[in-house]
Amino acid sequence: MPIRDIRLLKTELRQKYKRIRKNLDPEKQRAMDAEIQTRLLALRQYGENDVIFTYLSKPIEVDTFGLVRAAWANRKRVAVPKCIPETTQMEFYYITSMDDLAPGAFGVLEPVPERCRLVTDYSRGLCIVPGLCFDAEGYRLGYGKGYYDRFLSAFRGVTVGICYTACTQWRLPHGRYDRQIQLLITEKYIRRTYTRGAENGGSHER
Repeated sequence: MPIRDIRLLKTELRQKYKRIRKNLDPEKQRAMDAEIQTRLLALRQYGENDVIFTYLSKPIEVDTFGLVRAAWANRKRVAVPKCIPETTQMEFYYITSMDDLAPGAFGVLEPVPERCRLVTDYSRGLCIVPGLCFDAEGYRLGYGKGYYDRFLSAFRGVTVGICYTACTQWRLPHGRYDRQIQLLITEKYIRRTYTRGAENGGSHER
C-alpha cells in the first residue's frame, strides 16, 4: 500500500475512533477504566518491574491517573513523558507527586524538569502505551506525530497497550516505523500480541 494511502486511511481511522471515544457514556467509561486498571495491576510483569513508564491521559483516553497513584502505593517509581516538539522526541522524568506536573506542548500534563529527575536507563521497566486503536498484532494508531514509535524503537522493557474493546480491530495499516506493543489490555481481555526475546522484556502473559 502506498505511503500516501496509509496516511489517508490512518487519518480516517483517527476520526472514527476519536468519535467513538467522545461518545462514550462517562459512567460506562469509568467502569471500563477501572476494569482495565484491575487487569493491569494483576499482571505478572507489573509485579516484576519497579519502574512504570506511563502517559498522562486526556479525557478520551483510558485513565492513567489511577494507575499512577496505584504504582506509588505499590512503591514503584513512575516516569512520564515530556514531548520535545522541535525533535518529535520524548524524554521521561520520574515524578513523585502530581505537583511535579504542568500543562505541556499539547495541553497535556507533563513533568516539570526542574522538579524531576531525568530517566537515563530505558533497558527495563513496564511502559503503558497510549493509542486511539490497537490491533491483534500489537500495532497501534496514535495521534500521528510519531513520538511513541520513536521512543519504543529504543525501549527494551515490557510494553503494554491499554484500550477500550470498541477501539480495537483485527488489523491496522502500518508502515516500517510503526512499533508493536507486547501486551494489549481492554476491559474484556488481556492479549499477548507480539513476543520479543526474553532479553528484551522477560516473560509474557499467556
